[in-house]
Amino acid sequence: MSSKEFLQAKADGRKLSMVTCYDYTFARVLAKSPIDGILIGDSAAMVVHGFPSTLSMTVELTRIHTEAVARGAGGKFIVADMPFLSYRKGLGPALDAAQTLMAAGAGALKIEGVEGHEDVIRQLTGSGIPVMGHLGLQPQSVNAYGGYKVQGRCGDAARAIVTQARALEDLGAFSIVLECIPSPLAEEITAAVRIPTIGIGAGAGCDGQILVLHDMLGLNVDFQPKFVRQFINGADCVKDAIGRYDKAVKAGTFPAQTESFA
Repeated sequence: MSSKEFLQAKADGRKLSMVTCYDYTFARVLAKSPIDGILIGDSAAMVVHGFPSTLSMTVELTRIHTEAVARGAGGKFIVADMPFLSYRKGLGPALDAAQTLMAAGAGALKIEGVEGHEDVIRQLTGSGIPVMGHLGLQPQSVNAYGGYKVQGRCGDAARAIVTQARALEDLGAFSIVLECIPSPLAEEITAAVRIPTIGIGAGAGCDGQILVLHDMLGLNVDFQPKFVRQFINGADCVKDAIGRYDKAVKAGTFPAQTESFA
């Protein structure tokens, strides 16, 4: 899969599937799956490092996670998030950050929003770097929103997101993540642009979907938003396995002779 194949998938009417990934071990699992793309999301700041928002993610942390995923992903299409403010400090620093993440193994970069950094997006796409946009709820702007809230509910806000989507297409973006917007608005945007839309909390009318891997595996016991479906209760599975290990150790049945060296 590549950015060009993402565009072809939309033309063919084929849905796209993506999940986040932050480490080598899960990347090895995803390499053997039919998933279309992997996002090294700045959500790693929260999911892996325990920060309250994505704002603590840095280019260096993203580089480390990207390199780990790239080692295990087996040729899967990898998109890396541009962290908070990394693309708002001017063209030079933005290109330096982009170079770091692409050299680490990313096949594309994701950038939140469009207004105020159109020149960066244009420069990146013009430099041969595929760019995935991100509209609707932009977690890096959580302080401006006053929390994680659905965007585009009123007419003016909805029109603004449609305008931004068209701008991203004109700037050369190959796809757009639509996060936490009403499903009719997501359908309108999907019909209005030629590039694929990837939804998260944006309904089934998008060209594809993305979820945080830990959320869809049921590993995040403290967070289950409306738009997440747990495809397995991973937390209970892990707790059960650890409990059985603990019981075996204390009963003296682990390790068995077959699990020991002569």
